[in-house]
Amino acid sequence: MAAPVLSLRGVTKRFGGLTAVNAMGFDVSEHEVVGLLGPNGSGKSTTLNLISGALPLTSGQVSLWGNRISGLPPQTITRKGVSRTFQLVRLLPSMNVRENVVAGAVFGHRRRWGGEARDHADQLLDQVGLGGKGDMAVGQLTYIDTKRVELARTLASDPKVLLLDEWLAGLNPTELQIGIGLIRSLRDEGRTVILVEHVMDAIRSLCDRCVVMAAGSKIAEGTPTEVLSDKEVIRAYLGDDDA
Repeated sequence: MAAPVLSLRGVTKRFGGLTAVNAMGFDVSEHEVVGLLGPNGSGKSTTLNLISGALPLTSGQVSLWGNRISGLPPQTITRKGVSRTFQLVRLLPSMNVRENVVAGAVFGHRRRWGGEARDHADQLLDQVGLGGKGDMAVGQLTYIDTKRVELARTLASDPKVLLLDEWLAGLNPTELQIGIGLIRSLRDEGRTVILVEHVMDAIRSLCDRCVVMAAGSKIAEGTPTEVLSDKEVIRAYLGDDDA
């Protein structure tokens, strides 16, 4: 079996007396889409923050291709090939759409500058469905288009591991199908994806495997079918009366 791209071992995060993530451990293989599931407040986004370096670990280790990345600054982790989107889209309002994407190319895993960065940004905007909109102000964009710009900016750093934090949240049914197709295309071009998601259609159609969290701990791991029929998972989402 090939070595995993990303490994978490005993990953723990405490905020004072609160343990937000408790001894999390799982592996992600190359070209795999892994869903990180769980009810609100279960520690999913905190786990992404620990992988990306936005938060320091209290204990444990995160490794990329067998090399420890936990403890490194987030910009160093990005340059090693791990990039993410956020629950709340964070675009740079003083820059147009193309310039927002170029910002990702300049600071990423493979750095691009000048004309090369602009050309690459336009290619990515085409890929996410925003071809010809590079000169638009970000304030003119629809909700799904702001998400597309954020995704293009994240892709501009040429990540090998892509962390998507509820990227599909808030989309209408038509937009959702577009978004699912877009994420599937990223896997098809060879990227490894970890997605925090609540949309069950997306989980079933995109995820090879799922890791389910509750109260900061892993309670299940397996295929979408396996975990979504697991009694402990059902209890975590619905409560004891429905399990």
